Amino acid sequence: MKVLIIGAHGKVGRLLIDELQNKQIDFAAGLRSEEQIKAYQAENIPTQYIDLTAPIAEIKNSIEASGADTLVFTAGAGGAGYDLTMEIDLDGAIKTMDIAQTLGIKRYIMVSAVYSDDRSKWEASGIRPYYIAKHYADKYLRSTNLDYTIVHPGMLTNDDAIGKINIQSNYEGGSVPRADVAKVIAQALETPSTIKKDINFVTGDEDIVKAVR
Repeated sequence: MKVLIIGAHGKVGRLLIDELQNKQIDFAAGLRSEEQIKAYQAENIPTQYIDLTAPIAEIKNSIEASGADTLVFTAGAGGAGYDLTMEIDLDGAIKTMDIAQTLGIKRYIMVSAVYSDDRSKWEASGIRPYYIAKHYADKYLRSTNLDYTIVHPGMLTNDDAIGKINIQSNYEGGSVPRADVAKVIAQALETPSTIKKDINFVTGDEDIVKAVR
């Protein structure tokens, strides 16, 4: 397995790098700027340039050059406005799904969000465009022939990892450290039974290795 982390400069993406290193899983950190690449290479982290706003042929070349057979999508516009949210969180995600299918890459893990399937919560969230993007990216992913897993963590915190979660049928309340989101992703990569599944989770009392199965 070789994993391309698309959005490796984000908080979850950066934490996922640590998890993959600990598990000795081969990976490349997908980054969108030369400055980011230089900083990561200074830490001996393997990198791959990828710009989700670029033409699809250019993105395809980047993904193919990475040599990856697995994609993890953790990229996002980070509240940079409606236009960029649609371009990154929705169109950028769909571009990578289409490219994965073209290249014969089967495994794809999407980092989504709580409420992505519950329109009644979007308006009050204050980030309605983000939820729109996530909803339709998730929906498109489910329609592909990819071996996908979609993770829906509870409200995110920057606390230290706890290592224990509870799986929910959908979001029923609760939070989870970003560090544990990275652990869930890393575990899902090694757990074939998570294919074609959505995983909703918050901090709980079950070890992540046992919970993600």
